Amino acid sequence: SRPNKRRRVAEKQKAEESFAAAAREAAAATMAIDGQALIQFVDPDGNRAGDELDIPLGSSKEQLTTLLNQLLENKEELPYSFHLEETEIVSSLASTFGKLADAKKSTERVLQITYYPLSVFRVRPITRCTSSLNGHTEAVLCVAFSPDCHQLASGSGDSTVRLWDLGTELPKHTCQGHQGWVLTVAWSPDGSRLASAGMDKIVMVWVGRTGKLLCALKGHSQAVTAACWQPLHAVEANGFPKLATSSKDMSVRIWDAMVGTCLRTLTSHSAPVMQVRWSGERVNEGGALYTAGRDCVIKVWNPTEGTMLSELKGHGHWINTLALNTDYVIKSGPYSHETEKFEDFEAKRKAAIERYNEVLKVAGGERLLSGSDDFTLFLWKPLEKRAPLCRMTGHQKVVSQVAFSPDGRWFASASFDKSIRLWDGRTGRYVHAFRGHVGDVYQLAWSADSRMLVSASKDSTVKCWDINSRKLQEDLPGHADEVYAADWSLNGGRVATGGKDRVLKIWRH
Repeated sequence: SRPNKRRRVAEKQKAEESFAAAAREAAAATMAIDGQALIQFVDPDGNRAGDELDIPLGSSKEQLTTLLNQLLENKEELPYSFHLEETEIVSSLASTFGKLADAKKSTERVLQITYYPLSVFRVRPITRCTSSLNGHTEAVLCVAFSPDCHQLASGSGDSTVRLWDLGTELPKHTCQGHQGWVLTVAWSPDGSRLASAGMDKIVMVWVGRTGKLLCALKGHSQAVTAACWQPLHAVEANGFPKLATSSKDMSVRIWDAMVGTCLRTLTSHSAPVMQVRWSGERVNEGGALYTAGRDCVIKVWNPTEGTMLSELKGHGHWINTLALNTDYVIKSGPYSHETEKFEDFEAKRKAAIERYNEVLKVAGGERLLSGSDDFTLFLWKPLEKRAPLCRMTGHQKVVSQVAFSPDGRWFASASFDKSIRLWDGRTGRYVHAFRGHVGDVYQLAWSADSRMLVSASKDSTVKCWDINSRKLQEDLPGHADEVYAADWSLNGGRVATGGKDRVLKIWRH
């Protein structure tokens, strides 16, 4: 039936009113964006880029990028992300300006816009499992991609180390020799050697290409908890990176992995040492070693002399995990996401020096991060001062792992409180908590472009998180039980996960 006249008039009036309201809103928005603003671009360390600029408030993020590239005289346009105060500029300057506190909402003052360089290449999110690799007869405890991304190593409770070929995603070698659980596998930064260690107190060094045993390093009297290679750029000319291992026998040993001898034993911890990291600073002394464990103290060592440089105190319980903001570039040595061929070891070393210095410049100096059973994290600059830069609280249970993004811009912490927290890599400011896991989170791995994070959990799932949108990118079920280990290849192409179901899974886009 045709609506009566009164109803027709009412509907017409309603439509006109809503149209007028929309027009008023649009006018108000354009009026707000109509103004100008004085801005000053600064890098994360506070150094100015160019002079103060008077630009329209309505400038978009793309326009800011173009402007900054011209100021910095970049040959080609590079991507950046911009922050006004603490807020990221997502769409336009005006929308972020509108979120500022009223006291700061003045177009009279100069707005400081901090810019952060982003990686030029993008890693595609992982969406599917391309291979489920059987072979281990006990839980998979650790996985690691080789720096050149041709191979994957996994260590297991069945006391073997397996090497997998990533071209075909098939098993390549089974390295037998350990008598107990393999707790850690570590590739040398040039990709030619693999170290493995665990419950049987012996450290084994294998030839990466063939899986043959090079040498067995004996000396620890308890289980070996972690292994770490010397950064390639800190190696003396014509040398090979040394290997550092930490153990429950309260000592850290430095080995010459080519000859198979122990060069130094570092003892002064009063409880099992759970973590060791080799810093790329102090190149003339061969780097610096950071060790931490159950005596709640981080110790800094000179690896060449074997002397202790300082102690960092602050944690109230066991320290589980250490991370450097240069870990990624130290681990990858000369290799980047591009496939490159190097003539000899010296060429690799030169490439590693260049890459390290570049990353250090972007990250603004080397920082150390520690996570503990006291639910807190500490950020340090150990070679400058003993006091921490920042103490971060927020987790409600044990912190199981911490990891810096490859560009040093963020770091993430995983905890048994089922959450993953994201923090600012320079200041330690809390940014976001990723929630979604329904069990303890064990391990994290960053994508090479620092835009995504993958987490492995007790709830048998792997989850991929998007850092920019702060949301879950992909939920990846598939494992039949707890997932203990995860790693993301340096070229961004694959993620490997392993766990209690004895299966190694490879995930790709």
